[in-house]
Amino acid sequence: MRVLVTGAAGFVGSNVVKILEDRGARVIALDDFSSANFKNLLDTKADVVCADVCDEAALAKLPKVDAVIHESAITDTTFTDDARMIKVNFEGFKNVFNFCIKKRARLVYISSAATYGSGPSPMKETQKAQPLNAYAYSKYLCDCFTAPLMNKKILPLILGIRYFNVYGPGEFHKKSAASMIYQLYLQMKTGSRPKVFKAGEQKRDFIYVKDAARITCDALAAGTNTVINVGTGIARSFNDIIAALNKSMGTSLPPEYIANPYASFYQNLTEADITHLKKVIKNPAQYSLEQGIGEYVKALSGL
Repeated sequence: MRVLVTGAAGFVGSNVVKILEDRGARVIALDDFSSANFKNLLDTKADVVCADVCDEAALAKLPKVDAVIHESAITDTTFTDDARMIKVNFEGFKNVFNFCIKKRARLVYISSAATYGSGPSPMKETQKAQPLNAYAYSKYLCDCFTAPLMNKKILPLILGIRYFNVYGPGEFHKKSAASMIYQLYLQMKTGSRPKVFKAGEQKRDFIYVKDAARITCDALAAGTNTVINVGTGIARSFNDIIAALNKSMGTSLPPEYIANPYASFYQNLTEADITHLKKVIKNPAQYSLEQGIGEYVKALSGL
């Protein structure tokens, strides 16, 4: 099987590439390297193509593939150029979709749990979207584009994935946009007390990148056009993260609680309803928060 992975040098994309290669796939790794890092692809044998998904001519030059996993996107929610955000995330997505039509390729594209905004948890794929920023809106547009096409045989497969809070190896280049787990690790590595909003009981559905990437690859074999949540289905607190990091790092640093300047609109709970995920993908997330953090800390420490 030949698979095109866009955003292949990025965080989740690079993990997807490695899993596909382990499964014997031939991978074309496309990335414009504007926000990714080449180091994420050092251990792969993929055919690397430096190109922008907004460049239709570049996509037209690519060979026939059996499937596309579309990870390419601007994911920094603090990015202030809304026009560029929409162009890359939505117009780029439509270019990839048209490429799949021409190649008759299966398509797994990445939506986001951000489309749920301040909606109730556990979050279900069927609930109303409430995007709160341009990033979430751009992903909402992708879902709106595919929704009327799900029941038509335009492609062999159209499957959207809504990642929840992904963390793990390969996110170092994201800097301030990297996971809360990585941010707290960097603080604690220096011996500093980890800072979190009072009183650390805000909860998120944290999913280890190896689970997220593996489920994404498994989705290529799905038998239905649909959108699925990709999370663990279990929300964990920031205090839980700090406890797991202390255990894995051999430290005992207590949290430093700070005032939350966003308290009036801050979302205190994010959790995936994974009922549909379990129906579409028979092997959902396997790593607990403690297991994922333990493995991640070893990777970050070079152990």
